[in-house]
Amino acid sequence: MTVKKYKGAAGGWGSLVSTGKHLLHSENVAKNVLNLLKTNQDHGFDCPGCAWGEEGKKDRFKFCENGAKAVNWEATSRRLTPVFFEQYSVTALRTQTDYFLEDQGRLSVPLMYDAETDKYTEISWEGAFELIAKHLNGLESPNQAEFYTSGRASNEAAFLYQLFVRKFGTNNFPDCSNMCHEASGIGLKQAIGIGKGTVTLDDFEHADAIFVFGQNPGTNHPRMLHTLNHAAHRGANIVTFNTLKERGLERFANPQSPVDMMFGSSTKLTSQYFSPNLGGDMAAVRGMVKVLLKRHEQALENGDRVFNLKFIEKHTSGLEAYLAEVKATPWSLITEQSGLSKNQIKSAATVFQDAKRVIITWAMGITQHKHSVATVNELANLQLLFGHIGKKGAGLCPVRGHSNVQGDRTMGIDEKPPQALLDNIEKAFNFKPPQAHGHNAVQAVEAMLRGDSKVFIGLGGNFAAAMPDTEVTRQAMSRCNLTVNIATKLNRTHLYPGKDALILPCLGRTDIDLQQGKPQKITVEDSFSMVHASQGVVKSDIRKMRSEPAIIAGIAHATLGNEPVDWLALIEDYDRIRDLISQTIPGFTDMNKRLANPGGFYLGNSAAEYKWNTSDQKAQFHRAPLPEAIVSASQRALSKNPVFVLQTLRSHDQYNTTIYGFSDRYRGLSGDRHIILLNEKDISAIGLTSGDKVDIEALWGDEVVRKVTNFTVLAYDIPMGNAAAYYPETNPLVALANHGDYTFTPNSKSIAIVITPAHDPVPERIV
Repeated sequence: MTVKKYKGAAGGWGSLVSTGKHLLHSENVAKNVLNLLKTNQDHGFDCPGCAWGEEGKKDRFKFCENGAKAVNWEATSRRLTPVFFEQYSVTALRTQTDYFLEDQGRLSVPLMYDAETDKYTEISWEGAFELIAKHLNGLESPNQAEFYTSGRASNEAAFLYQLFVRKFGTNNFPDCSNMCHEASGIGLKQAIGIGKGTVTLDDFEHADAIFVFGQNPGTNHPRMLHTLNHAAHRGANIVTFNTLKERGLERFANPQSPVDMMFGSSTKLTSQYFSPNLGGDMAAVRGMVKVLLKRHEQALENGDRVFNLKFIEKHTSGLEAYLAEVKATPWSLITEQSGLSKNQIKSAATVFQDAKRVIITWAMGITQHKHSVATVNELANLQLLFGHIGKKGAGLCPVRGHSNVQGDRTMGIDEKPPQALLDNIEKAFNFKPPQAHGHNAVQAVEAMLRGDSKVFIGLGGNFAAAMPDTEVTRQAMSRCNLTVNIATKLNRTHLYPGKDALILPCLGRTDIDLQQGKPQKITVEDSFSMVHASQGVVKSDIRKMRSEPAIIAGIAHATLGNEPVDWLALIEDYDRIRDLISQTIPGFTDMNKRLANPGGFYLGNSAAEYKWNTSDQKAQFHRAPLPEAIVSASQRALSKNPVFVLQTLRSHDQYNTTIYGFSDRYRGLSGDRHIILLNEKDISAIGLTSGDKVDIEALWGDEVVRKVTNFTVLAYDIPMGNAAAYYPETNPLVALANHGDYTFTPNSKSIAIVITPAHDPVPERIV
């Protein structure tokens, strides 16, 4: 384990050096240089990383450091063949790191698990499809199958998947949205009638202030730094609320700026940086509103105003009840829960008040708490008070994770589908889809654990690693009669097979997808509701890989025949799939024609047009009391030791569960992922020193011991009482039942833990 404070800005030479290192590691340098030059370009492919949008201007380079890692990781020349699986049993592979598993290269042939030898062996595509159809058609009810989706899947794959599954007869669609931004969708629908952000990328060029909550763009979506950099240069105020001090939000050196690179200069991005307690963002915003309400009342006495009363009267409801709740919230609770002083909150409120156009943007630091929906409502309330929706340079901006996670939901990957979607499916395909709600990700694990669900099919992702309560999730997977994983690389989920199990190798974004000898394109939707085409550009050795749409069509054809469509004919030309999307999904009329536009097309946003699809056709203020506490008294009573609140997070060499390496450069950490970050005073108070080995145990109260061991404790700039550690290594600490109100999203940013000296210390891990 190496700890060395990083003194540079985010981006800059460090980013270029890292990109070069991962380019070399791909062992496919020449082709991947071409790949990078085609990333996020018209007539190129969409980055398989984050969902940040693309600026309209033409640039030679439209990729970031972590996007380059994703491209190089996918487009490696290494191939996993049956020879590899002859050497390793599944049990032996479980002892390897996640990095080792994916670093072996691309899956190249369909594989079937042999329980007698505990190894995967090759199977034909026809044999794989027949096995899946046998299991699915042998179920007593379609609801005994779970159909998981990762955000990497294309619109075309997602549309075919949901059509197949609904014709099969279930709405069991657990997906990665359940684990990250569910609160954004629910909260925004309640407030403004649509579960998507109201801004476009161009709005950032016109905002006077940008309030950033609970996110680390430098690691998780670095292209956002370019957008913030432009805003800072033209004088916009950027105010950050994030528990950890992250370099990517402090200073940024643009790798595409000759001045920054030649002279080592950088831009200070954040004008004010606040570090609230984990789960304290709602209290901080409530405090801002309390300050602004007092100023508004004082202004009214002088015939003036602070709030946008014209907007409020015309477009909103529920103001009186909300403001009564604000007045009833004591400052003592606001400052205690937020961890910020009244003066700090006043300072943030002043920036907000002085700005004519404000964007509020957030990510999983907001959405992975018990009270996340209420927090999203609170963010919306603040914007509604000032009319910061529906005008250029202002709005609400949840930053989604994977590159098409928003598009998957738009296409119908939804366990609680809107009635309009079901009606459109019935009209277009002449069958009545199931009406009852299906399982989300947590409910799917519970159903598999009980034995109620017997088949799991995963369209991408790493379900067993991404889900909480790791051991419980693995047990659930192993109890299935069949598990199927459609994947580009070997990952942890594949090592917990059901009685029968398949791994089906699929093409990635960088691969040329040929159907009937013709290259095909797919589409994705970014965080700004822009839909654009993506097409692999460099020929590679695909062995027996198939595209995700082709795999889904093969499964559907084997299971359903040609009902309700000729599945195999659709795969001959993806334009045919998009024609069906045009008939079924609102906003996609003439989809094939509109894709010809540079940059694709915008789906629009009803709230941005002042169309409020709520019960009273108005944007609604929502009142909710602050939580009594982030960690309940009953949880604290479970231990006599000091209780900390833990958040799980990514390292810089990571995207979701994919580990590219062991360097968390901006945090100055490298060599090991089994670490926990604490305030230096907290470390001393519990009788430890930085570098000590510790065990971490979660407090939940169901008599299950949830513990991870032999972590290194390190001092970091984090508020007292808070802690941070990497996931998926600390996912075992999150109880399956520890999820958000209304969302079932794991509360991975507010885990009550105790920390004790390691019971059985081991030497530093070799990675």
